[in-house]
Amino acid sequence: MQRSSLSISLALFMLILIMAGCQTKQLYEQNTIYPTHNWASKQANKYQFEITDTSAAYKVYFVIRHHNAYNYKNIWLQLNTIAPDKSVTKQSLNLNLADDEKGWLGTGMDDIFDQRIPIGAEPIHFSKGLYTFVLEHTMREDPLENILSTGIRVEKVLP
Repeated sequence: MQRSSLSISLALFMLILIMAGCQTKQLYEQNTIYPTHNWASKQANKYQFEITDTSAAYKVYFVIRHHNAYNYKNIWLQLNTIAPDKSVTKQSLNLNLADDEKGWLGTGMDDIFDQRIPIGAEPIHFSKGLYTFVLEHTMREDPLENILSTGIRVEKVLP
């Protein structure tokens, strides 16, 4: 009898532990797919996200899927963020995709690699409203080859 009550207590404890660890992360992610695996520098991709929770902090990520045949260890981007009040923040970004020790920094399967690269070190507090992110590459190669998709991910930072 003691053994079964101990088993039930242990099972209940594990269930509570699992439920507490299963918090859902609120996130928004939008991507652009390049059917020919080429991203032209003139193609500025727009992504819109509605921010409703102004008490939370958010992390913004650049999302990329590329072939192993991508010719560079980095990617140069121009990211313009248009806030609900129509003010524009312009950022020129040089993001590392690989290094000499590890190779590609993302996760890969066969010859395709996925990466989520944080934009900025600290989480951001957004105002309420609609944000537009405009993303384009500023690499010398045009079109930029071996790119399958790119996008923006906005993720709520959990306390």
